[in-house]
Amino acid sequence: MSEVFTKGTLTNLNSALNINTFFRNIFLKVNWESLGEKILSTVAQLLFLTVVLLLINWIGKKVIRRLFKNNLQIRRNPVPQNKMDTIYTIVLNIFRYVLLFFWIYAILSALGVPVGTLIAGAGIFSLAIGLGAQGFVSDMVNGFFILLEQQISVGDYINVDGIEGTVTYVGIRTTQLKSADGTLNFIPNRNITVVSNKSRNDMRALVEIPVATDSPFDEIEKIISEVTADLDLKKLKITQKPKILGFTTYDDGSMALQIIAFTKHGEQFTLDDILLKKYLLALKEAGITLPR
Repeated sequence: MSEVFTKGTLTNLNSALNINTFFRNIFLKVNWESLGEKILSTVAQLLFLTVVLLLINWIGKKVIRRLFKNNLQIRRNPVPQNKMDTIYTIVLNIFRYVLLFFWIYAILSALGVPVGTLIAGAGIFSLAIGLGAQGFVSDMVNGFFILLEQQISVGDYINVDGIEGTVTYVGIRTTQLKSADGTLNFIPNRNITVVSNKSRNDMRALVEIPVATDSPFDEIEKIISEVTADLDLKKLKITQKPKILGFTTYDDGSMALQIIAFTKHGEQFTLDDILLKKYLLALKEAGITLPR
């Protein structure tokens, strides 16, 4: 029993010694000085490249910002500020993507990866990347035509597939809309098919005053006309003077008198409230009771 145990112990010791010798030989064969120099050299190159690209990024953004700061003009035709903001974001994004591409390329080259050979020889991989990038390319192409055709600009109030808000950003891949409640919506450009732009033309303000079947209609219309005549159209940014459109009925049998006016885009909601308050106050002062 002790003889078997001794043979087993010796076998295990020999195996351990052989493994130890194997790793020791590998360790001694490695030129640690050369390896350390190479690692330090590679790290130094990567740090240098990163610092240079960060410096280029800082200078480039300053140059782009300065170019767009004073609202560039093309001869006699001034470029609208919202369009300038849109072009600015597009140019800035392209600049960032180009720098990112060169940074990744430089890192791979510094690590000794044959980037050119990989790009030239990876046919199947390139095909897979191409298929995966279809959405990205579609976003870019659609975004380009949105900008070229001036469908939307930063600051416009638009509706895209039921999502309504103010355009805060137009990028290469996405467009951002800020809703009235503060929600920030990120919409891929390829999904923007029908755009309802509410910032290009004068917008309608609709005021509805509830009336009853026995209300003094002639007197109500007279008071509304008097209030309308005293309005400061310029101050309220009204482009078309309010006029009585007529009566409308609802499903519950109630009625309302409709008054419409046109104002600068973005001012229609404010004008709705102002006109309704003025009309209701004048009718109340005249002693006319309206249904609730």
